[in-house]
Amino acid sequence: MSASPKITPMLQQYLEIKEQYPGTILFYRMGDFYEMFFEDAVVAAKVLGITLTSRSHKDEANKIPMCGVPFHAVSGYLGKMVKAGYRVAICEQVEDPKEAKGIVRREVIRVVTPGVTTDDQLLDEKADCYVCALVVQKKSTKEHLAGLALLDISTGRFQICEVSFSPKDPGALVDVFSRLRPAELLIPQAELDTLAPLTHLLSQQMGQLCLTARPDFHFETVTAIATLTEHFRTANLAGFGCDAYTAAIDAAGALLLYLRETQKSELAHVKRIMPLHQSGYLIIDDASRRNLELTETLVGGQRQGSLLATLDRTATPMGARLLRRWLLFPLQDRKEILRRLDGVEELIEQPAVRNTLRSLLDSIYDLERLSSRLVLGHGNARDLSAIKTSLAQLPDLHHQLNGCTSSLLRAIAERFDILDDLHRLIDSAIRDDAPITLREGNLIREDYNAELDHLLRLLRDGKQMILDLEHAERQRSGIAKLKVGYNKVFGYYFEISRSQTQELPEYFIRKQTLVNAERFITPELKELENAIVTAHDRRLELEYALFLDIREHLVQNDHRLLQVAAQLAELDVLACFAEVATRYRYCRPQINTNRTITISEGRHPVIERSMDPGRFVPNDVHLDQERHELLIITGPNMAGKSTVLRQTALIVLMAHIGCFVPAESADLCIVDRIFTRVGAMDDLRRGQSTFMVEMNETANILNNATEDSLVILDEIGRGTSTYDGLAIAWAVAEELAHKNGLGIKTLFATHYHELTDLAATSDKIQNYSIAVKEWNDSIIFLHKLVKGATNRSYGIQVAALAGVPEHVITRAYTILKNIEQGEFTLQGQPKIAAGKSGKKQNPMQLPLFSPATHPLTDLLRTINPDLLTPKQALDFIYQAVELMKKNEE
Repeated sequence: MSASPKITPMLQQYLEIKEQYPGTILFYRMGDFYEMFFEDAVVAAKVLGITLTSRSHKDEANKIPMCGVPFHAVSGYLGKMVKAGYRVAICEQVEDPKEAKGIVRREVIRVVTPGVTTDDQLLDEKADCYVCALVVQKKSTKEHLAGLALLDISTGRFQICEVSFSPKDPGALVDVFSRLRPAELLIPQAELDTLAPLTHLLSQQMGQLCLTARPDFHFETVTAIATLTEHFRTANLAGFGCDAYTAAIDAAGALLLYLRETQKSELAHVKRIMPLHQSGYLIIDDASRRNLELTETLVGGQRQGSLLATLDRTATPMGARLLRRWLLFPLQDRKEILRRLDGVEELIEQPAVRNTLRSLLDSIYDLERLSSRLVLGHGNARDLSAIKTSLAQLPDLHHQLNGCTSSLLRAIAERFDILDDLHRLIDSAIRDDAPITLREGNLIREDYNAELDHLLRLLRDGKQMILDLEHAERQRSGIAKLKVGYNKVFGYYFEISRSQTQELPEYFIRKQTLVNAERFITPELKELENAIVTAHDRRLELEYALFLDIREHLVQNDHRLLQVAAQLAELDVLACFAEVATRYRYCRPQINTNRTITISEGRHPVIERSMDPGRFVPNDVHLDQERHELLIITGPNMAGKSTVLRQTALIVLMAHIGCFVPAESADLCIVDRIFTRVGAMDDLRRGQSTFMVEMNETANILNNATEDSLVILDEIGRGTSTYDGLAIAWAVAEELAHKNGLGIKTLFATHYHELTDLAATSDKIQNYSIAVKEWNDSIIFLHKLVKGATNRSYGIQVAALAGVPEHVITRAYTILKNIEQGEFTLQGQPKIAAGKSGKKQNPMQLPLFSPATHPLTDLLRTINPDLLTPKQALDFIYQAVELMKKNEE
């Protein structure tokens, strides 16, 4: 029987630390490497693709698995672990090995998780990275209240909100999650099982979601309030406008405790907590955001191809993140929208100012995340150099802004802090070539600190200083042949011939006698020698201490850095909008108060960019609540119905974020919500069919849309039988046109041509179609929205364009002709189709479309028997017989 593996003091320390951090991979610092042992090593080796070795090779049965990564490249390895969903505890040596008695003391300095990191290699610079805490309170069997707290540790952005939702339909809660997309979710330990269905649904919606259970008492109200008020140094939370959010405050307290624990920091950069108000913003539910592809494509979930990617010409990471927030939270405040539009318009009209601002912004680093790294104690000299480079642009930026007249740009200029004192500090103190690590020296410039300058002179000119002392002693003692020597036993010494020993000063101390010479030291020589020998270590310690002092000074001013970062982000987005408008020929939208939407020559902002210039066909759209409440849009597939629908919604949305829009002109009202029901895609992950997805989204629209909403519907009812689908589509259209006596502005694209009859039932409903041109049994798509309905789908022509074999197309035309001529069997099938089939006929069912009338029937409708002469009656009989013969043929 083999013996148990030997547990050394080092491994014992490892196991003790590991026990304190269950559920994490422990990166244990040993010299220049982070080592992992036991199960951690097995997991890490597989995830990181590194070699798994063993600490013991003598006993294969009891070998201890281990692997390691170099400390200077740890960021890349951390990124792989975190992206794979693991938490990593970073354990560092916190004691000088030279001074350690026994094993070097080590401590975990931070825990890195998918939602808690400040490392650039782990973060998307263009998106916020939230960790979220969730508390669910049961109000009744039909209503629950969710308290949410979200914090981005990399920027200090701390928000709370509360959402009422039904346990059977948590759509409202899912909507908040899908909008903010937290990377990690904290829930009370006791609620793991209770909340399992909800957390499972959230994971399905957003992909990988790191779930972390926390002690229940962290979520208790008393604990939470104490944690928050202690952190913000306030008596209560009323000053933040948060005191009424009871459930969310419980979540916020637990979240703050978690971040303190993982970061080993007081989180001084978290300056305030803000309510995330749902009111005041244009609401776009999760389905509509996906359908409109606001931040990612519907297929593949890629950023490229989304509206965000098309609009994003920002120069800074702060601006990119703000643009994303503006897109997810469009304004409803007309005054604020106009302020943004005024700022964009001024930058369009002053291209020189805009280009200069964008050029300066392009040299600015991510001040938000750099500031947070400093506060958390992670900032290095290169971070400070990046801050210095950024601050160097501020005076010129301020100068450019001083000439602006729009209220928003003028407000930025008036509050702008150029931070020249912080720039001077970094510029005078930090070397441009400073390394990433803080313990290797070469951090601080010369002439910044007198003591450091002296140490640098000792290191650089030490030998010369010894020779200078030798020369000085010759002068003082008058001994011309006095010289300096060195050996490992005595160090530096003065050597004098024996004949001159009688002439030495009293402060010379004999150290060694040789045959022809004597060796002496002096207090000054030994002091200089000691200074030279210890100069390197003293320099490293002093540079590190000076760096920490400088960093701390910046930390004390981080509120100023964050304020400037927020102003730069806003300026960046406004300049981005101006650049996009100029580059792509966007117009300024007019914001009216009469509930109308009028778009002239509107274009789809994303599709237009994928086409050659001038190829996209623009279209006009007008919606009001009198005669154009609901537009029924018909036309063949591929003609562009969905494009017209989507571009209308996107143009309205872009106006609400203060952006110019892709159109010749646009006169738009403020809308409260944009709803879309676009496309038909099975959601197999949630076990929902096409039709169920359609009906869920349709129900949401009918239940929540108001007269101030905009509704985009594309093909309702195709997921079920034709009769049911048509009936549902008709009833939905009627409800949208007349809901609450006012109706809802709606674009309704359909292949059910029967719906065009709705226009005859209501003055509020109008028919439109997408024009096509027929040519030699084929069609040319004109992509133009025109007044009036079409009664053809051109499905067979589209099938031919798609490459369906020619004989199939020919057969389809034959069957279509029979259907149109009313040649049906008693079972309701085309005769020619029945003749070719050997299958047993199904019971008779009614055809969807009424068979075409018989030619004899048409003839009879033209005859009035009371007015016929005998000759005319005889002619009519002959004509009827001829029609019968032709039909039988």
